[in-house]
Amino acid sequence: MSTSEAPAAATVIPIDDVARQHGKAPAVATAPPPPAEASAAAPAAAAATAPRKTGVPFFRRADRGSRCVALVDLVLRVAAFGPTLAAAIATATSDETLSVFTQFFQFRARFDDFPALLFFMVANAIAAGYLVLSLPFSAAVVLRPQAIGLRHLLLVCDTIIVAMLTAAAAAAAAIVDLAHSGNLRANWAPICMQFHGFCQRTSCAVVASFLAVLIFVFLVILAAFAIRKR
Repeated sequence: MSTSEAPAAATVIPIDDVARQHGKAPAVATAPPPPAEASAAAPAAAAATAPRKTGVPFFRRADRGSRCVALVDLVLRVAAFGPTLAAAIATATSDETLSVFTQFFQFRARFDDFPALLFFMVANAIAAGYLVLSLPFSAAVVLRPQAIGLRHLLLVCDTIIVAMLTAAAAAAAAIVDLAHSGNLRANWAPICMQFHGFCQRTSCAVVASFLAVLIFVFLVILAAFAIRKR
């Protein structure tokens, strides 16, 4: 009986073994290096896409002019407070009585005997109080020059105060002039010949009030200029 031999198993030789037999290391696939232009363009693209740092709005150069105008506004408000308060106090304390008469027969001059002087005193007191209340708003405009709403508010209030103060100062000036000069046609004798202290106080108050009116006019002009610039 004939017998058939089984086929011999095939021998598998790895490629690494063949390379080792010949003394060569296996080749490792490496990626080609990126070109120089691409490597140089990568940092430029990253810098272009990176968000820019913006400075704090308080230190913007564009607001320097507006901040200077707001600072002048604040200084003028402080300067106007003194004349208005002095005018109100001087008018309120203008009380003089002639001492050459008895207690039953006296001549006395007071500011509330004249409605114009009473209105003058109240208007200056209101203006002084308004200046104190407006200082925080003016300081806020110095810190935030782009706050147009506060500028509009101060402009409207300043216009109202300057109109009221001008009317009061003009009325008081007419009374003071009448007290100094009198009126010959109406047979009104000048009372300043006897009431020296009363006339001196009211005259100084009128001058101080007109100085405050002038400062308020500058405030209105500065506010209008700042709003126009913005």
